[in-house]
Amino acid sequence: MRDDEVLAMTERYGTHNYHPLPVNIVRGEGLYVWDGSDKRYFDCIGSYSAVANGHASPAVVAAAKAQLEKLTLTSRAVYTTELALFLKRVCEYTGTDMACPMNTGAEAVETAIKLARKWAYSVKGIEPDNAEILVAKNNFHGRTTTIVGFSTEAQYRDLFGPYGTGFKVVEFGNLDAVEAAITPNTCAVLMEPIQAEAGILFPPEGFMAGLRRLCDKHNVLLVWDEIQTGFCRTGKKFAWQHEDAEPDLMCLGKALGGGVLPVSAVVGKRKVMEVFEPGDHGSTFGGNPLACSVAVAAMDEMDELDLAANSACQGKRMVDAMRAMAKGPLASVIQDVRGRGLLVGLEVRPEVDTQALQSSFLKHGVLTKETRSRTFRFAPPLILDDGSLADLLARVERALTPD
Repeated sequence: MRDDEVLAMTERYGTHNYHPLPVNIVRGEGLYVWDGSDKRYFDCIGSYSAVANGHASPAVVAAAKAQLEKLTLTSRAVYTTELALFLKRVCEYTGTDMACPMNTGAEAVETAIKLARKWAYSVKGIEPDNAEILVAKNNFHGRTTTIVGFSTEAQYRDLFGPYGTGFKVVEFGNLDAVEAAITPNTCAVLMEPIQAEAGILFPPEGFMAGLRRLCDKHNVLLVWDEIQTGFCRTGKKFAWQHEDAEPDLMCLGKALGGGVLPVSAVVGKRKVMEVFEPGDHGSTFGGNPLACSVAVAAMDEMDELDLAANSACQGKRMVDAMRAMAKGPLASVIQDVRGRGLLVGLEVRPEVDTQALQSSFLKHGVLTKETRSRTFRFAPPLILDDGSLADLLARVERALTPD
C-alpha cells in the first residue's frame, strides 16, 4: 500500500485517540526506521523508551523465533520453565525479592496500587478503604480510569469520571510538601524519578534520597514508576540508582519487552509482594512463555553490551552538544536542554512554531515528537555510537536552523 493510503485508512477506521506524525513506517533496524518510500529516519522517539535494544535486535528476535516454535501461551494455570527463568532473572537484574509479571505499563501501575493497598490493610493496619497514596503533580502513569483519576493533565482526566478516591497530589520535587501530605492513612508514595511525559522534568538533587528517608520515617512504601526511565535509559540500570533511593516496589515495562512484545512487571521487597494470595490478581497473558523468553534475552543483551554505560556516555555527549548549539547561532531557538543518559529533552522558545519545527525534523530524517511545554524528546535506542550520534546531531542542527 502507498503511504497516503495507509494514513487515510487508519484515520477512516481507527479511533482518533492518537495524532501520529504523517509518516508510514514499514521496517526498522537498529537505530533506524524506513517509510514506504524508503526514506530513513533516526528513531529518537524509540517507542517512548521501549526500543532500548534497537529495532529488531538479532539476539531478541532469535529468542522470540525459538520460543515461537516451542510454546507461546499457557496462562498461569500451570508452571513453565520460561516463567521461572524470567522471575529469577528480573529479580536478579533489579536487585529485588519477588516479581509479578503483567503485560503493559499501566497494568504494572495498577498492580502496584493493589499491592500497596493490601499491604496498608493487612500489614500497616490502616482501616479498610481509607488508604491514601501520594502522587506528583504532572504525573503520567498510564491511561486506565484509576490512573487518569489522579492525573493533573486536563485532557487525560476530563470527561472520563467518576473517579475513585485514595490519591493525594503533591508538588513534584518538594520534600516539604510530601511530608506535609503524609497522614496515618498514607500507605505509599508513587512517583516517576524523571517526569518524561511532562517534558523531561528532573526533581532537585537529593529529592529521591530524601523521599526514601521520609518513607522510612513514616512507614510508607516508596513506589518508583521506572516504565520509561528503567533498563539503562538514564545511564544507570534504573534512574533511582542516581541516588540512595531504593524502592519498596518498582513498576517496569516498555524496554523489558526488547522492542518485540509488551512485557511488564512489578518487582519489590518480599514484605510487600507476599501480601498477594491466589486469586488476588492475575492476567491471562502476563508471564507467558514467549514474553518471558524475550524479556530474558533483552536483559541479557543489556548486560552484555553494557547499555547503561553507553547511555551515560552518549547521553552526556548529546546534551553537551545541544547546549553548545543553544549558546551559539541557535540561541534564539533553544531555550533549555535537559537530560540524563539517553533521555533528553530539547525545549524551544515560546515564539518557535513547533509544528513547523516538527516538519523540519522529518525533512532532515529525525523522528522526534513534542511533549508538553515545547519540549522535543530524544530517546533513541541505547546502541547509539559515536558516528551515529555525530550524524544525528548534524541533522538536528540543520533542522533547528531557521531558513
